[in-house]
Amino acid sequence: MPAGTTWSADADVVVVGAGVAGLAAALAAHRSGRTVVVLSKIGSTATYFAQGGIAVVLPDTDDSVEAHVRDTLAAGAGLCDADVVRSIVSDGYRAVRDLVADGARFDETRSGQWALTREGGHSTRRIIHAGGDATGAEVQRALDHAAVTLDIRRSHVVYDVLTGPGGVGGVIVGNGDGLGLIRTGAVVLATGGLGHLYSATTNPDGSTGDGIALALRAGVPVADIEFIQFHPTMLHTPQSTGCRPLISEAVRGEGAILVDARGDSVTGGVHPMGDLAPRDVVAGAIARRLRETGDRCVYLDARTIDDFAGRFPTITAACAAAGIDPTVQRIPVVPGAHYSCGGVVTDAYGQTAVPGLFAAGEVARTGMHGANRLASNSLLEGLVVGRRAGEAAAQVADRSAIAGEGHRAQPRLDRRRLQAAMTRWASVLRDGDGLRMLDAELRSCAEAPTSTPRDVEDAALTLTAQAVVAAASARTESRGCHARSDWPDPDPAFAVSLSVRPDADGCEVALPSGVPC
Repeated sequence: MPAGTTWSADADVVVVGAGVAGLAAALAAHRSGRTVVVLSKIGSTATYFAQGGIAVVLPDTDDSVEAHVRDTLAAGAGLCDADVVRSIVSDGYRAVRDLVADGARFDETRSGQWALTREGGHSTRRIIHAGGDATGAEVQRALDHAAVTLDIRRSHVVYDVLTGPGGVGGVIVGNGDGLGLIRTGAVVLATGGLGHLYSATTNPDGSTGDGIALALRAGVPVADIEFIQFHPTMLHTPQSTGCRPLISEAVRGEGAILVDARGDSVTGGVHPMGDLAPRDVVAGAIARRLRETGDRCVYLDARTIDDFAGRFPTITAACAAAGIDPTVQRIPVVPGAHYSCGGVVTDAYGQTAVPGLFAAGEVARTGMHGANRLASNSLLEGLVVGRRAGEAAAQVADRSAIAGEGHRAQPRLDRRRLQAAMTRWASVLRDGDGLRMLDAELRSCAEAPTSTPRDVEDAALTLTAQAVVAAASARTESRGCHARSDWPDPDPAFAVSLSVRPDADGCEVALPSGVPC
């Protein structure tokens, strides 16, 4: 066994993460007859907190797969893989029906007819939801119930994916008994996002870029990592830090409007879709208005929505906890780090460049989201690609090629210092001078042993931040949810994805032919 490990186990497939993509993968591998171990470091998942819903084309409606594809490609600002988008969207209804078979229940307008809402960037109502604004909680409940017989190990932190010439051979895992080795020929990374690169985020505490770091150290590139979606409307309260509630886009879909402290529209004249423009447009409009005015927040006026508490019970509760009554008060909001549009490079079935290593959900870059994710496409992608990755992992699970000792010493910047620097220089609006200062800050940290779960997270945040900064520095244009105030316009030469790999000094960007250096 690798040095330092004190216990070992075996599994056909190891899934890292227990949200929508992880459990969809685990259930698919299990139903293919494989022994599956699911590793989860914390109890909560980003899936649980998802409010809006699942974007899906239903049969016997005026909607179509091609319309959903068009909306997705438009939001993605030229960087989506159209074939991947079409493949995932086409598989959406079947994935939702499978979820219903596992016990999920969605809101209905009448028996047998799901209620549909509309969110930013969508040309029609195609968002199904549950519990008003508690879709993620219902998805997580149904998957947890279906997965009750699986071997799910909580409070387990993955330190490294071990690889050799034949591909994946195992994972180094830390738990209450110390470091251990799980031998396996197939690993599915479903670790979620990287929101805790920033001081305030809608992501739960475990969203520290773990899967990005695991993949990079295993030799797998990441792409589109500079495209971090800032949800336009995160609830603002004084000294807002850490995980903060979001105010779902569906609130604007039902008629709420964005105004500044003087009551003026934030998005008026910015985009033809106004407050229902794609998220990058709305978040950028808010950030620019706050720069102009010096205000701490803008406001979401939802006072015209009938039965707000009935339609949005989760949001009502979050507002009440902050002392706000949305039926009589405007809701203070700011953009907040929300979703990584890029990630570990995979195909539409979750396969990475390393045999036996898969990724699904927010950690993966399939080509679905491009430069900006269309609202409510995340649960859709997690369901579809999670199942596909689990089935593909089951097919290669017999491989065994234990190799390597793992990476026990890694660069690690203090988390508060890293979050403050990322928030200042790599948030909604960026520029070259700030990114250079941020790069210097990240390079200032030394290697240190990763001996605790907190160390593992901080090392992952540091490596992930280096990848983000490298790509954001190289992309000298504004596109999707990457906005450079010193390069405010898109450059046709950059209508390509940038791939990032680690090197001796941090991370290196592979610039495609024709992209300016």
